Amino acid sequence: MNQNRIALLLLFTLGGFFNVERVFAQGTMVANYCNNLYPLQRKPYIELPIGSIKPTGWLKEMLLRQSAGMSSSLDLLYPEVMGERNGWLGGDGDQWERGPYWIDGLLPLAYILDDGLLKQKIQPWIEWTLASQREDGFFGPSRNFEPEIGLQRNNSEDWWPRMVVLKVLKQYYSATGDKRVITFLTNYFHYQLRTLPYTPLGNWTFWAEYRACDNLQIVYWLYNITGDSFLLDLGKLLHQQSYDYVDMFWNRDDLTRINTIHGVNLAQGIKEPIIYYQQDPDSLYIHAVKKAFADIRKYHGQPQGMYGADEALHGNKPTQGAELCSIVELMYSLESMLEITGDIQFADHLEKLAFNALPTQISDDFMTRQYFQQPNQVMLTRHIHNFDINHGETDIVFGLLTGYPCCTSNFHQGWPKFVQNLWYATADNGAGALVYAPSEVILDVANGIPVKIVEKTCYPMNHVVTFDIEFLDKMTESAFFPFHLRIPSWCRQAEIRINGTLYKKTSGNRTDIIKREWKNGDTVELILPMHIQISEWYENAVAIERGPLVYALKIGEKWMKKTVKDDPIRYGKFYYEVLPTTPWNYGLINCDPAKPENSFIVVEHKDKCKSPFPWNQENAPIEIKTKAKRIPSWKLYNEMAGPQPYSRMIYGIGNAEFPEEEITLIPYGCTTLRITEFPVSVSYTHLRAHETAANL
Repeated sequence: MNQNRIALLLLFTLGGFFNVERVFAQGTMVANYCNNLYPLQRKPYIELPIGSIKPTGWLKEMLLRQSAGMSSSLDLLYPEVMGERNGWLGGDGDQWERGPYWIDGLLPLAYILDDGLLKQKIQPWIEWTLASQREDGFFGPSRNFEPEIGLQRNNSEDWWPRMVVLKVLKQYYSATGDKRVITFLTNYFHYQLRTLPYTPLGNWTFWAEYRACDNLQIVYWLYNITGDSFLLDLGKLLHQQSYDYVDMFWNRDDLTRINTIHGVNLAQGIKEPIIYYQQDPDSLYIHAVKKAFADIRKYHGQPQGMYGADEALHGNKPTQGAELCSIVELMYSLESMLEITGDIQFADHLEKLAFNALPTQISDDFMTRQYFQQPNQVMLTRHIHNFDINHGETDIVFGLLTGYPCCTSNFHQGWPKFVQNLWYATADNGAGALVYAPSEVILDVANGIPVKIVEKTCYPMNHVVTFDIEFLDKMTESAFFPFHLRIPSWCRQAEIRINGTLYKKTSGNRTDIIKREWKNGDTVELILPMHIQISEWYENAVAIERGPLVYALKIGEKWMKKTVKDDPIRYGKFYYEVLPTTPWNYGLINCDPAKPENSFIVVEHKDKCKSPFPWNQENAPIEIKTKAKRIPSWKLYNEMAGPQPYSRMIYGIGNAEFPEEEITLIPYGCTTLRITEFPVSVSYTHLRAHETAANL
């Protein structure tokens, strides 16, 4: 092992993963829920059956809006692909990923909300899939058809779309316990083990090679149910045929350059080393992923938790796009890795995506979405932009099919799977709350004792999270079990109170485990003070963060509905442009990262904090006021924010004669138009004062 590798291993160990080693050490056989079977590495956290966790408050409103929007109606809104002709219903239409994508999100949505109509809409897809299995184990569409505009009718036997269906079937079994799924998957995985040596993952397209971890996850899941040893052989084979992410992350410089990988492939594939780590527990797999995140942040990172990839990796300019598919797939990857490692970084990152990137890219009524979003997004028009790809100049406008329709099909998984990962069973027979949002959970703790925990909070708009504990068996008055609470890395010092009494104060970037005899009616209050933090980005620009939220300039918006006249089959019949009605080209003044409290004033609207839907300008519960000046040289370019002015420019940025103004920042997830990465204007007088102080 060379010295560089040793140094990096030590760095990443000390940088965060060390905090979860104690959790691994405490792992014991869990009677209540199925952990990894030997020889797979045991997990500190275990996913609960679908339906165990219910959203409340704003999160329930989010899922209700989603169910009332396009999620429940794609077969009507997009019948060319999602209607009866879909190949996954036995038709001659679209044979590839889009139908399975939709059901991968619609199924957990239906069962979390316990919506009978949505369940009925899902069932034909399940039944056709199960009935399609051949005697050799293969399933799904197997016939190619002539090209047809707007449809994917070839590569019907490709391994990749079946990987999405595997996720669907796992969730269906979790929600219903239908044993047909176990037999079906066993037969298919036997088929894969026989066939992959001669017809490898890349036989039809390269997508399966980059996304093999989705297949691998289900192989391990089935192994934990059946214990069939051939599944471990298949796991090794899938890893061998997968794209080599460890080599990419650890040995090569691909993530320091542009155009080296498709953004969605990276979002999905980044979890592959940690998924395989369960079978081959070499710590290099984990450290390679941690290094990848560090490189992505440095060379392509964006403040809302995403990276520039429109569609391929494209650097860290704040006008580069981030694809909606990449957001929901990265959320799923983080959820998957969190369960395996318990790593705080993954939970923090998951919240940043869910509370910033995801809400802004989907309209309030869930009827339209953007293909790409930009951190500095000042105008949404049908125009050419500096992206890696151009879909008829529709990539940032809101529409049903604008950009590319993969996102129309795939975004539905984002919120339901987030709900599904708010709570976990723990390896020590307890309950784990690693991600926070209003919700309630029913799970078994201790020796199979059912408990209901209600999480009351306005988080992330508020810093207090309260948990009420109730034993569902009337004969149970108390039980001893561990309660795991994540303390985010951004929190300087948290407080935990039990029944109103201070239990402890604790630093951030750790999981606190409360082991005690819990009584019926006990209440735990977690207080996570949020302080303004200033992060640095492209061209020394800064972003303003507070707790899990990123803040952006509030810009007046004018929405206009437009008709697609040139290619409605590809891009839909209409789209929405959004134009600014207020200035946007502001630079912050003398912003001191060491003393942000001197530059920013936080205004909390407590009435709006309790709003069932805080995710728009009108309902934004928190504002941050600060001083800024307009930068006259910062103008539009290709109908987007022009080249980013260099921050802290010696002798000033050329706006000294402009007056100071008070500007308002609101949560990123509440914006459509915004500036997130702000130039910083430093006056010559201020610069000389700093130089004088430094020389004293």
